[in-house]
Amino acid sequence: MGIAETPEMPGEESVRAVLRNVIDPEAGMNVVDLGLIYGIDIEPGSIRVTMTMTTPACPMSAMIMEEAYQEIREIAPAAAEIDVQLVWDPPWDASMLSEYAKDHFGW
Repeated sequence: MGIAETPEMPGEESVRAVLRNVIDPEAGMNVVDLGLIYGIDIEPGSIRVTMTMTTPACPMSAMIMEEAYQEIREIAPAAAEIDVQLVWDPPWDASMLSEYAKDHFGW
């Protein structure tokens, strides 16, 4: 778990909130509600997000990761290091969807 929000660094909830602006265009849903965000680690001077895609064959993964980076950059101090890492373990499955996403998709 990272540090609490300070005037210098955003907190985990602020990072999660801006990541809701990142939409997986194939699913038409944000990456948070899709369950693609596995971790948000905030330390003094750095923010690391680990995330996955719904499938390793996702053709939009580079674009989605870049959008995640840009959203975090908007709220992070200029000197903060931002690292968005793509991971495949554990593999994503539909059980990771938020209740909102399950309702949206009719599950």
